Amino acid sequence: MEKITFKPPNILVVDDVSANLIVLSEIIRNAGYIPRPVNNVQQAIYAIEALPPNLIILDVSMPDMDGITFCSILKKNAATRDIPVIFISALASMDNKVEAYEMGAVDYITKPFDSEDVTMRINTQIRLYHMQQDLEANNRRLNRIVSEQIHKIYNEQKNIVRSLTILCMKMNAETSVHMDRIGKNARLLSISLQISQKFHNKITSGFIDMIELTAPLHNIGVTQLYKMNCFRHLNNDEKDMVDMKQHTVLGANILEDIYSLNDQNEFIKMAIDIAKYHHENWNGSGYPIGLSGEYIPLCARIVSVVNAYDNLITENKNQLENSHEICIKIINEGSGILYDPDIVTVLNKIQYQLEK
Repeated sequence: MEKITFKPPNILVVDDVSANLIVLSEIIRNAGYIPRPVNNVQQAIYAIEALPPNLIILDVSMPDMDGITFCSILKKNAATRDIPVIFISALASMDNKVEAYEMGAVDYITKPFDSEDVTMRINTQIRLYHMQQDLEANNRRLNRIVSEQIHKIYNEQKNIVRSLTILCMKMNAETSVHMDRIGKNARLLSISLQISQKFHNKITSGFIDMIELTAPLHNIGVTQLYKMNCFRHLNNDEKDMVDMKQHTVLGANILEDIYSLNDQNEFIKMAIDIAKYHHENWNGSGYPIGLSGEYIPLCARIVSVVNAYDNLITENKNQLENSHEICIKIINEGSGILYDPDIVTVLNKIQYQLEK
């Protein structure tokens, strides 16, 4: 088995006085670390680029660039800002120390320095540096685990919606194509709304993915009407219309029962809004509760438009050659009455891209 070897920490020493470099290098070597002495800032920059140090010991007073300025440059660079810096200086005033700490130094050693004191301070900062690196590594691992779990939960939530959609399609094969088109057109319209000024803050990529998956469930309540033997025998009389309108509430109830078992599922939450409110009208004349304007959830307003288009195009496609234009005309006539006028405006721009 190959033996794993660990390199000791390397410490960059920047001082224009050769005697100081010799003394500090000896202290560092005796402490079990690797000294990397340089006598000016330019050499220090090359050394850092070649191999980032675990610690920098930096003289305050140097001819080409003082240590305070160089430290400020290091702390502004994302690649070097986390490297701890210990200042060494013959300047012992409190103002000098305060300025050094304000620049981001972790310690300040005044000359002449004692080897034991310097060793202790170096050991302390190396330990703290390793602890910080370990903490950041653990945080990265934790974030990766959390992200993986969130992704797993997200996919499980999507699969619940997909399963419901497949179930509805199998229960009523005649409407399966309609359900598929509603999902695709809801996605297309949502993408187009995202780039409009009014909706770009309300429609995210997550919203677009959700509405594509949940829009096909807008008529899930119809399955309950089948069960109640209402839907198959509906006529145009008032009682049958009342029964038909119940599919919005019935659908929402089905989805709410599922949501109660997993109230973190945002897909089901959107599906509830769509199922319940996709027959609400912009002017408040719709059902089941007569919501109006922006009180109607945005997802339901979008599905309302694409559902109306698909129903109209299905009714007219075998009767008139210009059925698409007629359907768009009818929707425009309902703009501001049945449908959100801003959504209809965007629909007009993408009308020829709609799934038919």
